[in-house]
Amino acid sequence: MTIDNCNFNGKKVIVRVDFNVPLDENGLVTDNTRIRGALPTLKKVLNDGGALIMMSHMGKPKGKVNPKLSLSQIVKNVSEALGVDVKFAPDCGKAESEVAALQAGEALLLENLRFYPEEEGKPVGIDKADPAYDAAKKEMKARQAEFARKLASYADYYINDAFGTAHRRHASTAVIADDFDKDHKMLGYLMEKEVKAIENVMHNAQRPFTAIIGGSKVSSKLGVIKNLLDKVDNLIIGGGMGYTFVKALGGNIGLSLHEDDLMPEALNVMAAAKEKDVNIYLSVESVCGQAFKNDTPRKVFPINEIPDDWEGMDAGPASLEIWKKVILGSKTILWNGPVGVFELPNFAVGTGEIAKYVAEATKRGAYSLVGGGDSVAAVNKFGLADQVSYVSTGGGAMLEAIEGKELPGVTAIKG
Repeated sequence: MTIDNCNFNGKKVIVRVDFNVPLDENGLVTDNTRIRGALPTLKKVLNDGGALIMMSHMGKPKGKVNPKLSLSQIVKNVSEALGVDVKFAPDCGKAESEVAALQAGEALLLENLRFYPEEEGKPVGIDKADPAYDAAKKEMKARQAEFARKLASYADYYINDAFGTAHRRHASTAVIADDFDKDHKMLGYLMEKEVKAIENVMHNAQRPFTAIIGGSKVSSKLGVIKNLLDKVDNLIIGGGMGYTFVKALGGNIGLSLHEDDLMPEALNVMAAAKEKDVNIYLSVESVCGQAFKNDTPRKVFPINEIPDDWEGMDAGPASLEIWKKVILGSKTILWNGPVGVFELPNFAVGTGEIAKYVAEATKRGAYSLVGGGDSVAAVNKFGLADQVSYVSTGGGAMLEAIEGKELPGVTAIKG
């Protein structure tokens, strides 16, 4: 079943959204991008004459009630975005009365799902090394299924529109789908767009296909890099992870971030790329600092000749010039992760330039998919989000999809 094929008139519909939005110290929303992203799905339910029940997590309360992570703080924002007066259920696991009172065209937001440990389904207060862990895990799985059943009992239909949590088998993202038949569960518009964008890049890419993978650690993206070697023509590796490759190749990287234990894997990746005719582009020079702070002295060094008391913190001009030619010559572009210390303005230049190159390539006809917190922040910061083909809302989910892993939140509905 697809959302477009369904008429929700007179029905109760529970939608898993991703309202894990940033709040300031006063509990005010500082960025409502995720709320706006869910609107097409939510408005479809209301416009059909359905009764809308929204559920989400916020932060990591670890199975305990935490007022600072209460979704009550965003009711006003959701009401303004939806154009209806959103009601609130202060306990997502005991919302029967609020659900029963909900009329067609009305909306209800449930309290933070993760106030219940059953949402994530992980045993609480017991270490994995404990002999009793397996029994505790089995018990928690049963409790998770019961919690999912409770959520499912609130509605006639279930829609998952939270791509940011699609890689988690949580009660609200996957287990709940077991309580709905195939005609009463579906992906929301946002999820459909996310899945289609990733499938477009991974299975229907026009060539040349270039992936830009940045971030701090090789260990967090090794699986992604290996899977991409069977897909791409060019692989640009930037950010902190690049220094592990440079050191593995015999370069001097000073105090730069690196993972010694991953150097053999880095060499294996280089060898595999050569065998598969994939061009790997590491940085050739680095903007370095003497301390990990914005106002530290800066100097550009060849990336394999960084002095012992300096640290690589951004891609240098020569690297950017090479990468620019590769990106502008591409027909498909995937970008995940910054190529410098993006949170420090003086070392965010390289990441900003990458954003501009990807936007320019898109203007020339390339298909571009951007995902991951800092990559998305970069295109937003420079006002380029509408100049790339698609901006993914889920960094972790996108990475696991690129790695070739199953996304439980998608599989639970599509099979």
